[in-house]
Amino acid sequence: MILALVVVTALAFDFTNGFHDTANAMATSIATKALRPKTAVALSGVLNLIGAFLSVEVALTVTNAVVKIQDKSGAPKAELLADGGNGLLLIILAGLVGGIVWNLLTWLVGLPSSSSHALFGGLIGATVAGLGWAGVNWNGDGSKLDGVVGKVLLPAVLSPVIAALIAIAGSWVIFKVTNGIAARFTDKGFKWGQIGSASLVSLAHGTNDAQKTMGVITLALIASGDWSDTKNIPLWVKVACAVAIALGTYLGGWRIIRTLGKGLTDISPAQGTAAQSGAAAVILASSQLGFALSTTHVATGSVLGSGIGRPGATVRWAVAGRMVAAWLITLPAAGLIGAAMWWIGHSIGGMAGAIVVALLLVAASVGMWLRSRGQHVDHDNVNDDWEAAPAADPAATPAVPMVAAN
Repeated sequence: MILALVVVTALAFDFTNGFHDTANAMATSIATKALRPKTAVALSGVLNLIGAFLSVEVALTVTNAVVKIQDKSGAPKAELLADGGNGLLLIILAGLVGGIVWNLLTWLVGLPSSSSHALFGGLIGATVAGLGWAGVNWNGDGSKLDGVVGKVLLPAVLSPVIAALIAIAGSWVIFKVTNGIAARFTDKGFKWGQIGSASLVSLAHGTNDAQKTMGVITLALIASGDWSDTKNIPLWVKVACAVAIALGTYLGGWRIIRTLGKGLTDISPAQGTAAQSGAAAVILASSQLGFALSTTHVATGSVLGSGIGRPGATVRWAVAGRMVAAWLITLPAAGLIGAAMWWIGHSIGGMAGAIVVALLLVAASVGMWLRSRGQHVDHDNVNDDWEAAPAADPAATPAVPMVAAN
């Protein structure tokens, strides 16, 4: 029963990852009207589904990268299986709840924060609560880039910078080459370029983000004795995770799409092509290297870079600052939630503890969804001018989630 709760919760996280990160691929295409909003999210959902089957490098390294609950083979440590794996399953469940709650909070205020960091933060917090600080893999053994520093924090700093630099260069070159050519001639071509580059980002997102949940579910299966192959992912896990992230993507996180597509800068088709091409290159490269980086950081860095690289463009640095603030507190905030969930589940104990944790997640999710109804953003108003109605802009409110929803 606890295993079933973990699997369902993991798929719920995958679903929130999908709608939280739709903006990474499609926000600029929607903002420039290269694609209709519903068409964009449908295309992104299909490509996320396909991308989830293309690689398992991230899935096989995701949990080992940040917490010490597995040995070098990928199997759970023997001491964590003494109770039939229930203690380890509670850590995973609490960590997933931390990731989901933070995803929903940032979605509520329209801020593109990292689903990956929310997951890692939740797992780290639950592991510290259950096993102590020594249970976290901070630096690895020093022989390679590993641990929280090498696999999470370093990519979090470098990836948006690299993506921004690529987008700056790309935008500058594009506008230099097309200078003097009427926009009506260039926009149509670049809109087609946006569709292609956005599709590549969606495919790349599937190869990176869907696999994080695959790795978590596989670890839970190994802990419960239902799977023993540490080099492969069960087929049903691949299918379930691919479908969950695709459905979440199709739902569309319209609040975050609006912030990324309209809030940072006014995007032209040429900028969108440069931003999405740079983002896709960075994400695909990281997937092949096994780095579980944040596609949100990459996409945001690319959009920001495209604004800097376009002569005369306006960059809304206040919005960018709120995004960076959300990035900085994602790991500790999700970690605190994960630790609190572990403490509640452990204090109650056994099956009852796991059920209470799951029920708290359901209550928090329903509460945030109900609050979101008071400030509705969907495919009909996602492209409204950013400054036209400040009170309706979810990211224009203070960065305190429950206050910002008022």
